[in-house]
Amino acid sequence: MGDYDSTADTLRHSRRVGELMAQAITELVERSVRHDLSKTADPELAVFDKFTPKLRDSTYGSEEYKGYLASMGEGLAHHYAVNRHHPEHFTRGVHGMTLVDLVEMLADWKAAAERHADGDLARSLRQQAERFGFSDELGRILHNTASWFGWLPSPDHGTCGVAGRAPNGDRLDCNQPAGHLGRHCDGSRDNLVWDDGEVAGFGDGEWRLAGTLPARDR
Repeated sequence: MGDYDSTADTLRHSRRVGELMAQAITELVERSVRHDLSKTADPELAVFDKFTPKLRDSTYGSEEYKGYLASMGEGLAHHYAVNRHHPEHFTRGVHGMTLVDLVEMLADWKAAAERHADGDLARSLRQQAERFGFSDELGRILHNTASWFGWLPSPDHGTCGVAGRAPNGDRLDCNQPAGHLGRHCDGSRDNLVWDDGEVAGFGDGEWRLAGTLPARDR
């Protein structure tokens, strides 16, 4: 065993992982060239001809926006039925989706935000988390992915600033980017954990969408 060289085994493993990743890559490429093409034919075309300008000129998530969606009827229902990148495609919502579905969904949300004059992907992620009941873990992964590709503002655009308390009572201010998802963080970007391992608190101490001060700090 002392003469064993792991290089060959590692290279075989690397090639096999590459083969498996290629399945996802192939699927993503296929999705990238046929995204939303169902909108170019009826029963979707006429509906999107009428409502796309209205949706573009409205604020995402507003009552006006929701009203337009409700009025799109059969056209929108058909779109959801034939496109897996929408949580509405699945009876279990996001719980029925694959990682490939989620990547296309996130890219769709980014592109959709760019079509609105007041579009904001960070805000959209918070709204979608509430709308579709994302777990905090999934919300964090989507946020991390968008940040990785540069789809969200950098920290230079402002920090969260929500105040918490370390176990010894010291104030700690969250320096995550404004509008982040998940637990508030201190300067180390870790969850607010003090030197002895105790978790710093923000009132209830539970995972949540950031951006709201606990009652004691308002």
